[in-house]
Amino acid sequence: MSEVNRGSRIGGWTRFVTARPRLSLLVALVITALAVVAGSGVGDRMGSGGWEDPAASSTYATQALEREFPASQPNLLLLVDAGDKGVDDPAVAAEAERLTELLAAEEGVVGVGSYWQTRSPALRAEDGGEALIAARIVGNEKAAGETLERIAPEFRGTQGSVEVSVGGPVAVRHEMQAIIQEDLLRAELIALPVTLVLLVMVFGSAIAALLPLGIGIVAILGTSAVLRGITEITDVSVFAQNLTTALGLGLAVDYALFIVRRFREELAEGAQVRDAVGTTLRTAGRTVLFSALTVAVSLAAMMVFPQYFLRSFAYAGIAVVLLAAAAALILLPAALMLLGHRVNSLDLRRLFRRKRGVPGDGGAAGSRPAEPAGSGGGWGRTATLVMRRAPLFAVATATGLVLLGLPFLGVKFGTADHRQLPSSAEARVVQEDIRGGFPGSPGGGLEVLGEGGATSAEYADYRDRVAALPDVERIDGPVVSGDHAYFTVLPRGEAVGQDAQRLVGELRAEPAAFDTSVTGTAAVLVDSKDAIADRLPLAVGIIVVVTLLLVFLLTGSVLIPIQAVALNALSLTAMFGAVVWVFQDGNLSGLLGFTSTGDIETTLPVLMFCVAFGLSMDYGVFLISRIKEEYDRGGDHEHAVVFGLQRTGGLITAAAVILAVVMVAIGTSRVTNTKMLGLGIALAVVMDAMVVRSLLVPAVMKLTGKATWWAPGPLRRFHERFGVSEGESHPTALANGGDGAVSGAGERDKVGV
Repeated sequence: MSEVNRGSRIGGWTRFVTARPRLSLLVALVITALAVVAGSGVGDRMGSGGWEDPAASSTYATQALEREFPASQPNLLLLVDAGDKGVDDPAVAAEAERLTELLAAEEGVVGVGSYWQTRSPALRAEDGGEALIAARIVGNEKAAGETLERIAPEFRGTQGSVEVSVGGPVAVRHEMQAIIQEDLLRAELIALPVTLVLLVMVFGSAIAALLPLGIGIVAILGTSAVLRGITEITDVSVFAQNLTTALGLGLAVDYALFIVRRFREELAEGAQVRDAVGTTLRTAGRTVLFSALTVAVSLAAMMVFPQYFLRSFAYAGIAVVLLAAAAALILLPAALMLLGHRVNSLDLRRLFRRKRGVPGDGGAAGSRPAEPAGSGGGWGRTATLVMRRAPLFAVATATGLVLLGLPFLGVKFGTADHRQLPSSAEARVVQEDIRGGFPGSPGGGLEVLGEGGATSAEYADYRDRVAALPDVERIDGPVVSGDHAYFTVLPRGEAVGQDAQRLVGELRAEPAAFDTSVTGTAAVLVDSKDAIADRLPLAVGIIVVVTLLLVFLLTGSVLIPIQAVALNALSLTAMFGAVVWVFQDGNLSGLLGFTSTGDIETTLPVLMFCVAFGLSMDYGVFLISRIKEEYDRGGDHEHAVVFGLQRTGGLITAAAVILAVVMVAIGTSRVTNTKMLGLGIALAVVMDAMVVRSLLVPAVMKLTGKATWWAPGPLRRFHERFGVSEGESHPTALANGGDGAVSGAGERDKVGV
């Protein structure tokens, strides 16, 4: 594709987005209002599970047991506290039997049983003060949650001579969903005003600061409407709402910062408003488009996993990235057309300049507008210093990042449970009482489903052989119904510990005269780990291959895409190391207010990798594109690196700090997984912007020298035809084969970011 064709296309796009700026903004306002209506109540339609593989044998066994033996899969537990009387007191027993009958009569509740009916030791606390009524609420997560909301008030609290608390998996999920929605609202109330203050500090102008916030709100509301539509088709995790808020604000700030900064820079150099918008779209606009594609690809890779927990983040991520980019490339230019030089109005920093005796400019036409903070020679001096000692900075930085990531070598994968909730949550209190006070921890065993029918002797033979396995504490059953039967196997140690996971494999390998399948918490965990391990190479491959292609199309270099992928991956080491050191090992658990489970939920590292890698590429594209633009102008490699960091260093750092603030706000959640996601990605973003982009990238580019821009002939011709870049190639540089510095570079250096 020739430069003429590229320019005409961009020119056409400029005319399209600026021809009717008022109409564009009015249409956007109407669409946003419709999105508010369409997306209302989306949180109530989301689920709080999604960690299991729907095609796994454990999922099949769970569904079969629910169908054939509802009582074998209780998800609702009523903890009956008899106090000093004890659960065998006649008055207590009479009240408990009444509650059991009432629960059995509720619509949507099946398989009701209690200690007072079965006299099962597993349903009675060891001290005799508490006992359980167990049942199963049928239906999907949404239906089960609605049933729980309806019946829980009837049973919770004082009932005659006993005190009743509501627990079980369905209560844990429902309470987790409610807490996440409350915490998300609080995070938004924290993040929005803090983000606005930071944007005012970055831009100086209150008008300019409001533009990124507006783009973010449009992206968030639009994504909520998209997710509301997706919930009509498939399951969506409530956790995805956190990503919507974080990326909606974070990427909107990134894209708007980049575009508004370039627009103000063009105005400062004397361009007319329409010309400034055109140049901005041709340069920063193309970079934003490529950045959005790289982030979307990283998030889309989660679609290859079967767990709807991960797929939900792909739905939310793709939607919010594309909407943020579309708003930045359509609505923002329209707003800039209308504002013109008024984009610099309400320069709040002018007050401080006056106090120091420095006159303000007011942002009038023809005067140089106030520029974002952190913009000038400091970043250029940093780049120069790093490049002078490139081997030292490259080795020291890379070594430090690797050392920070070493704790991840000891990672242990587990599954989310009630300990994700705050210690005061009712569902967690019930589960903790059961875990610590009941023999065998009801609900924590493995179920073996037998199909095809068998004789009593064959069932007994199987039971004896399973009982002899070294990791088995106890086996109960079989419970037989026609051609189906099931056994309950209690593993030694923790319900999802290594012994329990090993026992899953032993049970599946144990021969039987009938068909067997195994389910239970440990079995679901084993199958989930297998599903992730099977598809992880494909997901990583998609991210790497598409990232390499996009960065090549942007730069025309073979080496830069490889550097980008390698350095981005290296930037994530601190995040993964911190996740294990803090959340698995429990360091800082008191300060951060969570309970360490001794493991990491299996899907979280995959999610954090995809999100953090995409955000790292976002910053990487901003830096690389500006370096490439300057290199194309003058062909001076080292000058281009210094210039690129000088122009984008403050911008990337400001964007990273703002995104980190949003993620930390989300990290204040009372649910451990959300806390881990928010704080972990905040750390990754800060490390990438302040360490990798500031130190490692210039050091590595100094070491690779002009070979950085090399590509073999066929690929070079491919890029000339199909590639794009920020800015146009300078004819002198091309004629000289990329040598020599462009005249006037010093004047450009004087223009703040």
